[in-house]
Amino acid sequence: MSKFETRKALISVWDKKGVLELAKGLAAHGYEIVSSSGTAKHLRDGGVDVTEVLDLTGLPSILGGRVKTLHPAIMGGILARRGMADDDADREKFNIPLIDVVVCTLYPFEETAASGASLDQLIEKIDIGGVSLIRAAAKNYFHVAVVTDIADYGRVLEELEKKQEFTLEFKQELALKAFKATASYDSVIYKGLSRELGTADDVTEDKILPLRREQKLRYGENPHQQAALFMPPLETRPFEQLSGKELSYNNLLDLDTLLRGCSIFQDSCACTIVKHTTPCGTAMGKTTCEAFEKALVCDPVSAFGGIIGVTRKVDLDTAKKISETFFEILAAPDFDNEAAEYLKEKKPNLRVLKLRAGYAPQLQITGNRCGFLIEDDKLPKLPTQEDGKWHGVARPDLWDDIIFAWKTAAITKSNAIVLVKDGAAVGIGGGFTNRVDAAEYAIRQAGEKAKDSVMASDAFFPFADSVELAHKAGVAAVIEPGGSIRDSEVFKKAEELGLSLFEGGSRTFRH
Repeated sequence: MSKFETRKALISVWDKKGVLELAKGLAAHGYEIVSSSGTAKHLRDGGVDVTEVLDLTGLPSILGGRVKTLHPAIMGGILARRGMADDDADREKFNIPLIDVVVCTLYPFEETAASGASLDQLIEKIDIGGVSLIRAAAKNYFHVAVVTDIADYGRVLEELEKKQEFTLEFKQELALKAFKATASYDSVIYKGLSRELGTADDVTEDKILPLRREQKLRYGENPHQQAALFMPPLETRPFEQLSGKELSYNNLLDLDTLLRGCSIFQDSCACTIVKHTTPCGTAMGKTTCEAFEKALVCDPVSAFGGIIGVTRKVDLDTAKKISETFFEILAAPDFDNEAAEYLKEKKPNLRVLKLRAGYAPQLQITGNRCGFLIEDDKLPKLPTQEDGKWHGVARPDLWDDIIFAWKTAAITKSNAIVLVKDGAAVGIGGGFTNRVDAAEYAIRQAGEKAKDSVMASDAFFPFADSVELAHKAGVAAVIEPGGSIRDSEVFKKAEELGLSLFEGGSRTFRH
């Protein structure tokens, strides 16, 4: 048997984990190991006989290592179709040996980008030869096995041990995995270079969305659905779990609203309680304990089994007060050591999350049976008295409550109506199909507290009926964005009733 008939395995890996055992296993099954540079040295040091790439190409590594395997003797050996006369003739003419296995892991571009490397360093970690080897082998999967995942090394050797060769089904599986790896790699390069070069991603342009599985979840929204949490490359989750059970799919859905609440209320000591992706209580306080107690009063029945976020460090008093009621999650920017230990011991199932700055997605992506909807993921701009307009008697003395009500409505499922009094939500009507029902619910929930409260609506009032309900309940002031064809009727009715109405001009739908 000539050297061109010996089965060959080309191994070129950045990550050397497990590769020595794989090379030894392939050699034991009759494969000649071909490699170069650091991989070749690593294998030789481990006792594996290695044929250098330059022995096949006649050329050494050039351009500072940028070109090693990009040569017809290598690429031709990978891409050659066995038994095709023209391919066999070319191989014979140019002395090109067949390569039957390609093992390759790529330069760590993502890790380099995450480390804060310079642009020059980043560019040098864009793998060219490795991606070419992988794509060539995957394209020719009828004849070549391509291995890109260290986790598959054991399976490769098991396949050889059992069958002495690779089945077509196994090679197909490896090829698909290889194309996914190169597609993901290129998309990470796009994201990393875009970030380094300061290039913004237009929301309306075609999207490349590399995602890494961060966590496999027990199930999805319901037990019959599978689910997992994914993160974009170069990003980390905006929290650290200090204690408690593993997060569920529904926990993570609720956390989206909670994190938005913590962001929109960050300028004050505030608490948000979320149930089924919408707030059921919000409040400001001098302490986290006071803010929590005020938020809980809004709807303690719905709050049971909900999740809590506060915008300041949690102390022991707050931890003890929160532990009196069943909650799924407590999230805060920090915890006193005593508070963290107390919660871990007294509430071992409570998921305690320490929030951290970092990941804030630029895009909000919603998949449904129409396709994928993508929009900017921005918190709404706060209304100001300078940019808006008062109808009726201005009530700047109520402005803090008005803004707090507006913020709460902005994170509440539409249609949303919120009543706030003394820095706390006293009625929240969210997720209703019409605004009147939302207003009636919020007013009924507030009860006597509706008197002298303020009302916020996430969108305009299409008719004056909600304003009339607010006046009847004793609401002192209303904020709504305006924009209805009947605005003049609504504003006139508010003035007739002596109800102060602020036209803020900013709609905050959350469907």
